[in-house]
Amino acid sequence: MHDTQTKQERAIIVGVALQETEHFEMSMAELASLAQTAGAEVVNTYSQKRERYDSKTFVGSGKLEEIRQMVEADEIDTVIVNHRLTPRQNTNLEVALEVKVIDRMQLILDIFAMRARSHEGKLQVHLAQLKYMLPRLAGQGIMLSRQAGGIGSRGPGESQLELNRRSIRHQIHDIERQLKVVEKNRQTIRDKRLDSETFKIGLIGYTNAGKSTIMNLLTDKKQYEANELFATLDATTKQLYLKGRFQATLTDTVGFIQDLPTELVAAFKSTLEESRHVDLLLHVIDASDPNHSEHEKVVLTILKDLDMLAIPRLAIYNKMDKVETLTATAFPNIRLSARAQDARQTLRHLLIDEIRDLYEPFTITVASKDAYKLHQLEKIVLLDRYDFAEPVEEISGHIVSHNKWQLDVFYEE
Repeated sequence: MHDTQTKQERAIIVGVALQETEHFEMSMAELASLAQTAGAEVVNTYSQKRERYDSKTFVGSGKLEEIRQMVEADEIDTVIVNHRLTPRQNTNLEVALEVKVIDRMQLILDIFAMRARSHEGKLQVHLAQLKYMLPRLAGQGIMLSRQAGGIGSRGPGESQLELNRRSIRHQIHDIERQLKVVEKNRQTIRDKRLDSETFKIGLIGYTNAGKSTIMNLLTDKKQYEANELFATLDATTKQLYLKGRFQATLTDTVGFIQDLPTELVAAFKSTLEESRHVDLLLHVIDASDPNHSEHEKVVLTILKDLDMLAIPRLAIYNKMDKVETLTATAFPNIRLSARAQDARQTLRHLLIDEIRDLYEPFTITVASKDAYKLHQLEKIVLLDRYDFAEPVEEISGHIVSHNKWQLDVFYEE
């Protein structure tokens, strides 16, 4: 009999802390989680304080020798560096250590390649990997001649690692052409959604904050959720009903992370734009993470880059069952545990209250003969009460200002 199980790669993490580097320990811990998500066993961590990165080998010669001895003694398969390496640094490290060396950016790209499910998601990841690979063809080091699998080598496939620049540029052009077609179809769907007066809600947050769990809680439809980084990559929109027939859509998007590869920011622009035209953003925050304040800042920075800071935002501090105290920095906010029994009811009620604050109150009078129109009204308005009186009904509620024109059909002439 033969053992068909894939051998788990043994990896070590390497980082350099510069004087101006903030939150270095958080970044290193996050890198270890990323490596585990990609399927590696993190054996050890090495860090060094320097004024600047070594232009040849990223770390100093003494630390490099220490790492080399560790690689040899513990049968390490992969060295993962917590920074973007230049092609020269990558090649020199692989020559010196005689094992595979990847950087933080390639690791994230690898995880995205592993998690992409939709046709568009796979195209976007493929494009990002090719753009990352293109300037590294000149090195022709171990990285570009790998024939084995494992983390850092998923995606385009081993044959593409041998292609020259012209061939890769041709592939990039072809994928960009395909993505334009996909984006055109997505834009058509988005335009139809914008033309409808359905209230739109977007879920955003740092990776593994619990966005998919919140989505499942609100919609009763199962979205893949797991305690792992980047469990969701493809934007997913589902119907949501609040307070009777009031219709809304809820969109779940890819989680944010610090130092997101620029290739992925560009490639996933169309996916992230699913949340650019919403009426309300739900910013999900993992309250149990000791670095949640820094995660909030990362999300706000990306929102600023996407010109989305003006969209009304409600912070949801999730996983409150795992913390005793919390210093909230995002307002307005609600605090809950999505796993609690009353979480669904609590969140829906608070969501209705938040939508009411965004809507303008109104009162109209509808003739009894037009009562059939109430069904349509309930889809776009949060109704508070009906006062039944002959021959008319007085209705009060809340409606968003840009929907107000729809009320014209309910007024008696």
